[in-house]
Formats: sequence, C-alpha cells, structure tokens
Amino acid sequence: MVETSDIRVVRCGGSKVNLTPPIISNDSRFVLCASGDLVKVYSTRTEEWLHSLQGHTNQVTGITLNPANHLQVYSCSVDGTVKLWDFIDGILIKTFVIGCPLFAIYVSEKHEGVLFLHVSMATDSKNECFQLVSVHLPKSAEQEVEAKEMSAVSSHISKNPSCTAFGRGVRVHFFFFYFSLKATDKKGAKNAFTCIACHPTDDCIATGHEDGKIRLWRNFIHKKEYTYSTQHWHHNAVNTLCFTPEGTHLLSGGIESVLVQWQYGADNRKEFLPRLGGSILHISASSDGQLFCTSHSDNKITVIESSFKVCGVIQGLVKGDAVLTDLMIDPRSKALVLNGKPGHLQFYSLLRDKHLYNLDIVQQEYIYEAGLDQFEVVKAAFDIKGSWLATVEERGKKSSDLEFFLKLWAFDERTQSFVLNTTITAAHTDRIISMCFSSSEETTMLVTAAEDSQFKAWCQGADDQNFWSCDFVGSYHKLNPTNCSFSADSSLLAVSFQEVITIWSPDTWEMLTTLCQPPGVIRDLCFGRLSCSKYLLGTTTKNLLCCWNLLTCELEWSTSVDVSKLQPDPFSENVAAFSYQSKHTDLFVFKPSEPRPLFTNKNVCSEKVHRAVFVPREEPLNSCDESTQWLNRSQLYFLTQNMDLLTFSTATEEDRMLSSSKQLVIDDSVAVTPFYLLLGKHRQQQQKLNTQSHPVADKPQQPQGSVTIKELLHTPAHVLPAASVLCSMFVNSFLISNTGEMDSEKEEEDSEEEMEACDSQQELRAQGSVDEVTPKLSKAQERELKRVRKTDFSWMAGLIDSKP
Repeated sequence: MVETSDIRVVRCGGSKVNLTPPIISNDSRFVLCASGDLVKVYSTRTEEWLHSLQGHTNQVTGITLNPANHLQVYSCSVDGTVKLWDFIDGILIKTFVIGCPLFAIYVSEKHEGVLFLHVSMATDSKNECFQLVSVHLPKSAEQEVEAKEMSAVSSHISKNPSCTAFGRGVRVHFFFFYFSLKATDKKGAKNAFTCIACHPTDDCIATGHEDGKIRLWRNFIHKKEYTYSTQHWHHNAVNTLCFTPEGTHLLSGGIESVLVQWQYGADNRKEFLPRLGGSILHISASSDGQLFCTSHSDNKITVIESSFKVCGVIQGLVKGDAVLTDLMIDPRSKALVLNGKPGHLQFYSLLRDKHLYNLDIVQQEYIYEAGLDQFEVVKAAFDIKGSWLATVEERGKKSSDLEFFLKLWAFDERTQSFVLNTTITAAHTDRIISMCFSSSEETTMLVTAAEDSQFKAWCQGADDQNFWSCDFVGSYHKLNPTNCSFSADSSLLAVSFQEVITIWSPDTWEMLTTLCQPPGVIRDLCFGRLSCSKYLLGTTTKNLLCCWNLLTCELEWSTSVDVSKLQPDPFSENVAAFSYQSKHTDLFVFKPSEPRPLFTNKNVCSEKVHRAVFVPREEPLNSCDESTQWLNRSQLYFLTQNMDLLTFSTATEEDRMLSSSKQLVIDDSVAVTPFYLLLGKHRQQQQKLNTQSHPVADKPQQPQGSVTIKELLHTPAHVLPAASVLCSMFVNSFLISNTGEMDSEKEEEDSEEEMEACDSQQELRAQGSVDEVTPKLSKAQERELKRVRKTDFSWMAGLIDSKP
C-alpha cells in the first residue's frame, strides 16, 4: 500500500520528568509529572506508567491539582494554554487560551476560579524578566475558551517555581524584595535566597540559601519587626523546601542527595534519608501526608513513605551535562544505550519509554562535589551479536594527569547482564579517541585508535576463560589516527590518519592502499551497506563530504557541506548526514551510489547534532513513497546539545500509534499485571479453540441493554447524574415493551393469514376452480384451525411407516 505522508520531527520518549515538581493525588495512588509536551500518570504502588495526558503542543512547565475537584489537574505550557484534565481517565475537560508562554502555575483554595501564572515581561534588558499574574477563568460550556481577564500581581520575580509559594492567604515571592539580607556577610557567607515554603497553619515562612542554611521567618506581617531563626546542615545551596500538610515537619534537599526532615518547633532535631541518587531538585507531599516525592537531577522521581522508606522509583532517561559515548542499540534487548548516571551506562527501552537498568562501569562510589575529577565512561561499543561490550573510562583533563582503562564485558545468560571479563590498564599511552568491533559473526575483533599514533587490534585468547589480548599494532608515518571503521563483511579495516585514509586486511594485517585526495583532517568514517558496500564515506574539517569507490580506489564524488554527524543505517543502503549552518541543523538522507539525496529536512533543530542512531523496527513499514522509504526498516533518533531526544515520524505512523494507545488493555487506563497476562492469554486461547471447534455457529447477539450498561460502567462516577435518576433508565434497559410484543404477535398472525391465502389459491388453481367462491369461516373456526395447524403430527408419520 502506498503511503504519501509528510515526515515530521517529534519528541520521543525520554523527556525530562524533573523539570517541575511532581504532584501526588489525594488518595496517594498516582504521581503526575510533566514530561515534554505530555503529563504522565504513574502508579505509586507499581511504579508503572498508566497513561499520558496529551494535548499540549510545547513543553509543559507546570501542573497542579484543582482545589475544587481532587480528580482534576491543571497544566500550563509554553504553547500559551492552560488545560484542565480528568487525570484518572485521561480526558481533556477544557482548554483556556492565555496567549503568551507560561512558565509556572499555582492555585489557592481561597481564590476559587483564579489561577496564578508565571509569564515573561517585555523589557529592553537582555536578561529575561518574569511576573506573576492572576487569571480569572471564564465559565463557558465550550471546550476551548479564551481567558482575557488577567491582572499583574507582582513583577521582576524569579523564573524558578521554588521561589514562589502560597500559604494561609499570604502570597510570598522571591523574598529578596521583602526581607533584606546582605548577599555576603562579614564571614563570607552566601545569603542569597534559593527557595521558599509557607507553613500550612502558622504564620511562618522557611527560606533556603546558597550557603546551605535554612531560615524560619516569623512576625513578618508587622513592618520591620520580623524575626528569624537559622538551621544548618546542607554544605551547599538548598534547592527545595516543603512543609508536610500538618506542618509538623519541614523537608529540605540539595546537591548532597539526602532528604532531611526537620521537626518543626524543635531545635535542630532532624532525620536523614541518604543516597537517593542525583541532587534533589523538588520535593512534594501528598495531602494526607503519607507519601513524599523527590525529583532528582538524574531525571528520576523517588516515592518515599512517611516512615522515611523508599517505596518506588520512577526513572526517566538520564540526562547529564553531556553524552560522551555514542548512541548505541543493544543487539539483544534493542534498548538505547548511552551515558547514564556518573560512571554508568543506562539501558532505556524506546518502545516502552522506560528505563531498564544501569550497568556500573567505573565500580566506584561517585562523590557529588563540584570540581572533583572523577572517572567517566567516554567510549562504548557492542559487537554485532551483543555478546561483548567494550568500554573506556578516563579521568584527567590534562594529558599529564590522564588515567584510563579499557574494559571488555561478556554477556552472562544466567544473570541476563554484562559481567566484567578483562581490564586493560595500559591499552595505549595516550587517550583513546575511537574504537569499533568487527562486523563478522564468526570472529570477534576490537580495534582501538589513540592519540599515541597507533591503532591496536584486540582478540580473545585461546584459553578457556577467553581473556582479551593485543593481536596487532599498526601506525602510519607517526600520524595520530582520527577514526576507524570495519566494512560490512569485516574483510577491510579503514583507519584515518589526519588527512590520509589507510585500508588494511584484518586477515594478514597488510596495508592494501591509501586514500588522500580530499583536503582536511578526516572526522567521520563509515562504509556503505548491502549493495553499496563498495563505497567508503568520510567527512573532513574543510567541510567536505567525500565518497570513494574501493574497487577503483578513486574518489567517486564529493560535495561541500559541513557535516556534524554521519550515521549509516546498518539495515539498508541509506546514510544520514546532519549539517549545521546558519544557526540550525539540516538533515540529508542519501545512498552512497547516488549523490542526489533521497530526503532533505531543513531546520531540524537549532542546535548541533553530534549523536544519532538508527533503531530497527519490529514491524517494517510499507511505504512506497520515495521520500519516506528510508524509514521502512529503521527509525532515526538523534540527540541535541540541549539533551532533547528527537526522531522522525510520518503522519500516518503517528495516527496509528495514537489510535493504538487509545485501545483499552483491560478497562481504559488499567495497568497490565502479570495476573492479567496469564488470564488474558488463557481466555484468548479458549476463544480460539471455541472458534475452531464451532466455525459455523454464529456469535450470539448482545442484548440491547448492554450498550447502556457499558456507558454506565465506563463513565467516571463523579460526572454521572444521581443514582435515583439512573435507576429507572437502568431497569428499563432490561425490559421488553408490551407494544413490541403485541406488534410481533400481530405480524405473526398476518404472516399466517398470507400463507393460508397462498395455499388455498394454489389448491384452487390445481382443481381449475379459481372463480368459485370459498365459504368464509368464523373467527372461532379460524382460531381452532390455527391451533390445529400448530399441532405436531410427525408422530403419525412414524406409525404409518412402521405398518407392514
């Protein structure tokens, strides 16, 4: 089937879940968090993603529960709209169009029908300023309505939502404008405000500061008579504060990744919950005080019981300051693999948008302290079968302080994870800049290239434990290598040395030829695949993309383009090239045999793209359109400098995914449990057996009342009418009306009369006396005749047949 559809850049799974504070439902069953342009709903008990609230067209910047209905939630977005959702059933109730980008949202129980929003101020200053405005929500029956009634509450406030809080009818924001503290005192302490929280019952406000201190302010209603007390444990800035609903405790968090619980009213009495992961950015508490939620810098939400026990972890795609490894696909699990939390590789399922597990590479405790030089994973590569993983970890920015290790990991079938097999402490004398595995399934070989002017080939030993050792060392005129790549069948190895590309035979380690036509140092290097395997592609620092024919050892074609990332598709002949120019990135998809691009997408994003990967599809697409054929077998994912994971998708593919997401697994948004999987498979098998054993039998018709029952059971209870109103409707749906029964009897009598008339006329035609008048029967005789007609006389036929 031919699909003609435009290709669009869409934000895929792995969006940040730590951008805004998460919220907990009143019954502590659900956790809601903003994730890209979605609001995701998770279960606090199973940690499973239930469903998403989808409707915004840009980043969701804030969510808050509706104080008038605890089953509804407000969300605001940069797209300039506020949406009201029923988060239990995932239904969009109403959209309020504000008309300007929104950056935070707040509600107050004392201000019904009013929302408080962070919006940007139009100023001449280069620094962006924000103001707090109140918006009165209009009452309208329409689903989308424009909110025009807006008034400014305060100007020049902080963009950080932690710097605004509501409590006991008092509005507090960015405390620097109300309480005066010198930025630094005589002892050099940093007193700048970082976050605030209002006590739910007392006239008390807690503030966090850059020096790690927490101050509790009182008597602030009276001018210049306020007082404050100081509590101190954090050694760095306090990121977030939160009072429990009863106000008995104050929760604080910072870079130490320790949740601190201060007892309110008691001097420095506190409890600790350490080693929670990344630094704590936000803290939330449920309305009943039974659960706490902390969001962390490693894109994680931790669910904590009031007894200070971790009961769940919702882990998103870990996004640090930069991804040092390439984007890789695990050949076994088809998971996306890249840098995770410090010293780890993370395995992330793109299909389920779920973090699978972390693999500890460094195997050292990470110390969260700014400026401390620690080991980081900088290179990683899988072999073609996923049986081996090679990693490089290093520390030391200067060559004199450089320390690195090359590690080989073997996949363990028993534990279904990778186990350290070999550690090489002196693989090279300088930094490793490139490495790759051979593409052959028969023999596994690893090649590393380093800044010590050498490349080395590593192979498994002949002993039983399969430890790795160096098999060959190669160099070329003492030039530093820049990249290395194997051909599709592993018969050739290409190693670039500055402006020269050398071609080697891995069987004999003979240098076959050199390619040195293009000017500039070689940056990326890759071979063609399938029918284009005879071509070698390379990009240079002189903004050239070149293609060589290895059969003739000549330059096939070249073009002037600044390629920031060259990514071949291992499942087709296609190659993707990302080009950065005029402050935006363009995408070109082409085959090495044809310099004309198959697909071009201008202005994919505004940042440079240095990481990309093709992911194989579980079910290939059937597109015959030339511009979309390159997406049939695999899907292209890429990572921007802002750590946004994006992909390319067709419109028909998005519509199909949207319709499949709306199909109910059990009942609407119920999570799939192991019990359901067992029971559901049993039912499906039973239905299949019944269908095979009775192929002719028709499926019984459902009663008409089933439609009413289905609507009644699938409609949320809080939007249904009173039970007294539904009772008569529900009972009547089971009853059959008298008029219907009388009509059916009348139709039956009419049909019998027509049959009798036909029979009599046929008899008359047979006797040749059609014109004779038949005597008319009385009504009593007609009823008696009908009774006789309905009598079963088949038993008489049996008697007659049995007589001799």
